[in-house]
Amino acid sequence: MRTWKAVQAAAVALTCVVALPAAADDAKVTPLMARDLTDIGGKEGVVLTVEYAPGGSSTRHRHNAHTFVYVLEGSVVMQVAGADPVTLGPGQTFYESPADVHVVSKNASDSRPAKFLVFFVKDKGAPPVLPAP
Repeated sequence: MRTWKAVQAAAVALTCVVALPAAADDAKVTPLMARDLTDIGGKEGVVLTVEYAPGGSSTRHRHNAHTFVYVLEGSVVMQVAGADPVTLGPGQTFYESPADVHVVSKNASDSRPAKFLVFFVKDKGAPPVLPAP
C-alpha cells in the first residue's frame, strides 16, 4: 500500500514529466491519478486533464501509449499522422495508438477555453509524452 508521501511524490513527478512538453505550448496539465494495472504486467493507467486557453495548442508529439481522450468543455482539433483532422466537442472522444504521432492538438476556438480528460495505458514508469520529429 502506498503512503501519502509516496502518492504525493508520484504526482509531482508525473506533473513534471507531463508538463515539460506542454509548458512551451499553451496547455495546463493536471494529473489526477496514476495506478499500476496489476492484471496487465508492467503497465499502468494514468488519468489527467489538459486545458487549452483560447487559441492554445501543443507541438507535435507522441505518447507510446494507448491514449483515450474525452472532451469536457469547448472544442478541440485532433489529428494523428496519416489521418484527417477532427473537431470534437463536449462528450466526444478520440483515440491514439502507441504508434501514432499526434500532429495536431489545439483549441478550435480563439475566444473560449477547451478542456479534455486523457486516460493512458502505458508502460510503467515511461514518460506519457515525448517529442516527435
